[in-house]
Amino acid sequence: MRRHLNTIYVTSENAWLCKDGANIVIEVDGVERGRVPMHLVDGVVSFARPGASPALMAACAEEGIALSFLTPQGKFLARVEGPRTGNVLLRRTQYRVADDPARAVPIVRGIVTGKAANQRTVLRRALRDHGASMAPDARAAIERAEQRLSHVARLAAAAGDVATLRGYEGEAAQVYFAAFDAMVQGNREAFAFRGRSRRPPLDRINCLLSFLYAMLGHDCRSALESVGLDPQVGLLHADRPGRASLALDLMEELRPVLADRLALTLVNRGQVKARDFHIDEGGAVSLTDDGRKAILVAWQERKKRELRHPFLGEAMPMGLVPHVQALLLSRHLRGDLDGYPPFLWR
Repeated sequence: MRRHLNTIYVTSENAWLCKDGANIVIEVDGVERGRVPMHLVDGVVSFARPGASPALMAACAEEGIALSFLTPQGKFLARVEGPRTGNVLLRRTQYRVADDPARAVPIVRGIVTGKAANQRTVLRRALRDHGASMAPDARAAIERAEQRLSHVARLAAAAGDVATLRGYEGEAAQVYFAAFDAMVQGNREAFAFRGRSRRPPLDRINCLLSFLYAMLGHDCRSALESVGLDPQVGLLHADRPGRASLALDLMEELRPVLADRLALTLVNRGQVKARDFHIDEGGAVSLTDDGRKAILVAWQERKKRELRHPFLGEAMPMGLVPHVQALLLSRHLRGDLDGYPPFLWR
């Protein structure tokens, strides 16, 4: 089993990352603010503007440490990668499967049905936790969405082509996010949700979701690279220059579990406040430094929580789930598993 190492998040906008021996050093205005041995780290995510030294980037590439750069608002900018590793035969199989609908459909079917099932679980947990105190119309909206998602999951399980499955995935997302506002129980005035908005997010919930999705995307891409798969060539998401389509595929079934549920918990428990967000004159919403730090702490804690993997039957931290799913996908592509088992949250 893969070791659950640490991801370092650098949130100070004027931080500079460099290498000192076998350590990653974070400096702010020329003063050392942190030092971490490289052997304890499997990823670095930097929201800083200055960047990192060439020596550190080279060392991270050589050690297989994922080094990603994002804007202070959480928009992905770039990623430093070393020489591509892994089994070339596995990647060639991945490319052939991506070009063969008959082989791609069963995998995509698992991804879409897994996502719909996990969205339904988020709705059910919202009813379990807050159903008694919900307004009748909010409870009814969640119950309708839950029933519709069950229907979509059944349809997706019988679909025979990728285009149809993409349609069901879109329908599931529409149904799910139509009921998302009903699950928001903390400070509803500040955290009202009126539908998904991106680039830029136009409300605090969308800002929170987009930030968590960026963190999940980093982990999913790292997981795929660690097992030798090419994150760019997807099955559900079509190829597009600059897009890590397979990482987006892997994210789909994990978004409700790792990101959506955490976003609702942070808002409903009051762990994030309206003051943790900034709204500019054009209506775009971004996180403040304090807000970003609070969410990253919660994200790391979420990844440490243990669960039992439904397919393997083993207890593991949530943070290992992307790596396990990437491994299961690679085993299926190699022919060691008859099918790809999606992650189904219980």
